[in-house]
Amino acid sequence: MADWRDYLEERQASFVEDLKDFLRIPSISADPAHLPDVDCAAAWVAARLQAAGLAHVEVLRAGCYPMVYGDWLGAPGQPTVLIYGHFDVQPVDPVEAWTDPPFSPTIRDGRIYARGASDDKGNMLAPILALEALLKTHGRLPVNVKVLFEGQEEILSPDLPDFVALHRTRLACDMAISADGWQWSATEADLRVGLRGICALEVVAQGPATDLHAGLYGGAVANPVHALVALLASIHDASGRVTIPGFYDDVRAPSDDERRRLAAIPFDEARYRRAIGVSALAGEAGFTTRERIGIRPTFEINGITGGYTGPGVKTIIPSSARAAVTCRLVPDQAPETVALAVKRHLESQRLNGIEITVNILPNAASPYLIPMDHPANRAARDVLVTLYGREPYYTRSGGSIPILDLFRRELDAYTVIYGFGLPDENFHAPDEFLRLDNFRRGQEAYALLLEQIRLRWNR
Repeated sequence: MADWRDYLEERQASFVEDLKDFLRIPSISADPAHLPDVDCAAAWVAARLQAAGLAHVEVLRAGCYPMVYGDWLGAPGQPTVLIYGHFDVQPVDPVEAWTDPPFSPTIRDGRIYARGASDDKGNMLAPILALEALLKTHGRLPVNVKVLFEGQEEILSPDLPDFVALHRTRLACDMAISADGWQWSATEADLRVGLRGICALEVVAQGPATDLHAGLYGGAVANPVHALVALLASIHDASGRVTIPGFYDDVRAPSDDERRRLAAIPFDEARYRRAIGVSALAGEAGFTTRERIGIRPTFEINGITGGYTGPGVKTIIPSSARAAVTCRLVPDQAPETVALAVKRHLESQRLNGIEITVNILPNAASPYLIPMDHPANRAARDVLVTLYGREPYYTRSGGSIPILDLFRRELDAYTVIYGFGLPDENFHAPDEFLRLDNFRRGQEAYALLLEQIRLRWNR
């Protein structure tokens, strides 16, 4: 019987051609004109899953966007693993900043350049090829596998919650693996065990019924921009803590082990400051920079508008001002609870002549944290040690991925983030690329992971 490693090695040239074909499809979900291309990408994925040997392959709909499902359920008594990824891509603007056309895949210096190469077409194709290698050489998989690939991730998957709830039985699994992610570096692995959640709000300060002449009314009428700035400035105290009552009530305190793992991650503060163009760092006292962006909640003002912002001078007292606000959340904070606390606090402030209104926006996601001893987490750690020859960094991302908590909530399944791109590969930017060495490494990593999950599950 041929080994699956030999199968992968012998077919790498063909697999790279498959990736090129996939990358030629301009599946930009944000542009309605490209919806036929998103459908084309879904059809391509479905055909590739069938060629790999999966069963029950089907293109489903979530709103007007396609989803692709397939499975192989021939391992009775073994766990069921759901593999997730997405085949839609970001817009390519500014197109003139690309070295080569964004949907004409080009290989230079061991890298394949195209929109979607790293995020997420190359990463989501890798597990499909691993499944093919195992099925073609062994005739079976170590565990039961379901796959779900979507076409609307880059527009925040608005239809996915209803889709997963509707297909809960079809998608039922013991654990999930997300191919949408990356590793720390070419020689260092990253096992991302947590992400922050998010809630979003709009804050409106309303003053006079219309803009007023600042000379005739200045000093007699409250200025909504002044009021809004002062109100938002009061949200943090001198130590950097949020002053909203109840904001920290549900925050889970990090364990000593969690803080030790975060401290083990390399961090060069001077390089970090240079990269983002600031002279000093700031944040909540008593926590390191990495802790502030991984395990602590935040209140951020994303933007303020109000009054005249054009060239020259227009001497007015604006009638209103608005601010966009988001809070990044950590376990066990609930987005709706924090958003209500923010709304109550801001609307309760007494400001002479100014009315504060807070609107809670639908852009929300719960924080996510996988137990360190979860079988899928431990299996991923074992494989990463094998591939990289060292322990992975156990990271907590400051960003948010709504689908992780969605799978936990609807399917009662935790998700391991298991992608093999690198953070410098220009996803969402011109000249996006994927290292072909990591494309090959990802295929091996998925085959090893399924075998290791079986071993861990049966201990």
